[in-house]
Amino acid sequence: MKALHINGNDLTLEAAREVAVERRAVLLAPDARDAVNRARAVVDALVAENKLSYAITTGVGRLSDVRIAGDQIRELQVNLVRSHAAGVGEPLSTAETRAMMLLRANLLSKGHSGVRAIVIDTICEMLNRGVTPMVPSQGSVGASGDLAPLGHLALVLIGEGECLDENGVRVPAAEAMRRAQVKPLVLEAKEAVSLINGTQGMLAVGILALLASEILVDSADVIGALTLDALRGTDVAFDERIHKARPHAGQLKTAANLCKMLEGSELRESHRDCGRVQDAYSLRCMPQVHGAVRDTLAHCREVMEIEVNSAVDNPLVFFKSGPGHVGTGASPVRAERSSAELEADVISGGNFHGQPVAFVLDFLGIALSALAGISERRLERLVNPALNEGLPPFLAAGAGLNSGFMMPQVTAAALASENKVLAHPASVDSITTSGNKEDYVSMGMTASLKLKRIVENTRNAMAIEAMAAAQALDFLAPLKPSKHGQAAHAAIRSVCPTMDKDRVMYQDFARIAELIANAKISAILD
Repeated sequence: MKALHINGNDLTLEAAREVAVERRAVLLAPDARDAVNRARAVVDALVAENKLSYAITTGVGRLSDVRIAGDQIRELQVNLVRSHAAGVGEPLSTAETRAMMLLRANLLSKGHSGVRAIVIDTICEMLNRGVTPMVPSQGSVGASGDLAPLGHLALVLIGEGECLDENGVRVPAAEAMRRAQVKPLVLEAKEAVSLINGTQGMLAVGILALLASEILVDSADVIGALTLDALRGTDVAFDERIHKARPHAGQLKTAANLCKMLEGSELRESHRDCGRVQDAYSLRCMPQVHGAVRDTLAHCREVMEIEVNSAVDNPLVFFKSGPGHVGTGASPVRAERSSAELEADVISGGNFHGQPVAFVLDFLGIALSALAGISERRLERLVNPALNEGLPPFLAAGAGLNSGFMMPQVTAAALASENKVLAHPASVDSITTSGNKEDYVSMGMTASLKLKRIVENTRNAMAIEAMAAAQALDFLAPLKPSKHGQAAHAAIRSVCPTMDKDRVMYQDFARIAELIANAKISAILD
C-alpha cells in the first residue's frame, strides 16, 4: 500500500484500520506541515511575550490559575506527561494502540494544536518502525479526553515508560526507541497537553469495534438464512413490498440479503405447500432486528467519521485572517512577529469531552446485544426437539448416547446474557474529578472497553449458531440449500467437520469465529 498522508481532514475509518492492522506507512502531508508550523509560531510568540494562556504559560485542570515561568515550561511538559501516565489494567492491543497513535497524529495535523511538526513526524516514525507503547486500558473517564491512555503514549515519545515488542513482551521505551532508531523528543510549550487531551483512546477501540460489527451484521444475515432454511422456514416475510412499506434502510438491506441467500433453495421448495402460515419472530423478523442493527451501525459510523477528523484538544489556535504561512519545513518555527501581528486567537474550550463518542459506543453495544440475542434464539430452535421441525434432538446423531449441541446452546445463552449486562450504558454515568473542575465526564473509554467484549461475545454466539446450522443442513441431505447457502455451508465445513458423535467443540467455535472475523462468511453476499 502507498503511504497514507495525513492532514487532519480526510482520514477514513478504513485507512485507520489499514495503519492499525496492516501496518500501512504514515506521513505528514506537506500542506498540513505548513498549517502546523503556522500554528506553532503563535505558541512561540505567546511564550516569548510571557502572555497568560491556558496550558501554555499556566498549569492545567484545577491548577490552571498557576502561572508557569518561561524557564519552567520544559519541566512542565515532562511533569504533565509523567503525572498523567497513570493507567492500570491490561494493555490495549497492538492494533488499538496503533489506531490511537494515528488518530492523535491526524488530530495534530489539523494545525489547531500548536505543536511542532516534529511531534507528528515522531509519532509517524514510531508507527512506521513498529514502536508500540504499552497503554493500560483503564484510567480514563472520557474527559478531558482519554488522559491516562494518551499519557502513556506521550511517555514513550519522551523515551520513558514501556513498549510492547512483536511478541507482546514489555520492554523499556528507551530501548524500543533505540532499536527502531527513533529519537525521543524534548517537548516544548503546550506539546504535552496537546498530546494527552482528546478522545483518541475510546475512538481507537470504537473504530475497530465498529468495523468488526459491520462484518458481524452481514455474517448474521448469512447464518440466519442457513438456520431458517434448516428449520424449513419461509422467505415470504422477506418480500420487498413488506419492507418498502416500512422503508428503513437497514431493514431493506437485510431483507434483500435473505432473499438472495434463499433463492433457488431445494429445501425451501420441498415445503412450499405446507400448512404453516408464518415463522417465529427470530426467523420472520430478521430484517427488522438485523436491519435496526445496520441502521445503528450507520449512525455510529457517521459520528466516528466526524470525530476522526476533529480538533479535540485544548486550547486551540485559530487565525483571524487568510491562510498566509509563517515558515515551512520540519524544523520548529520561532515567531519573528508578535502574537498580535500573527492575528490568531488561542481559545480554551471543551472539544475533548467524549460524550458524542460515548453515546454511540453504548448504542452499538445495545445493538450487538440484540444481534447475539436473536442468534441464540434461532440456535434454541435448531436444538430443541419441540421446535426444530423433526431434526434430531440437540442435532445429535444417536441422541441420548450423544448430547450434540445441548451445551453449546447453554454457552450461547451465557454470552447473550452477559451482553445484556455489558450493554448497560456507561455514558449515563459521571463522576467528578480534578478538584471539581472536571465535574461532568463521558465515561466513553469504559463504553469502548465494554463494547469490545460485546463484539467478541456476539461473534462467538454467531459461530455456535453457524456450526449448528451446518449440522442441521447435513441431516437434511440430499436436499440442498441455495448456491449461496451451499457456499456458506462449505466455508463452515472448511474449518469444522460434521459431528457424527460427541467431541470437544471449543476449537471448532474458535475457528468459525475467526472465519467470521476475517469476513469469509459475510463475503458470500458479494
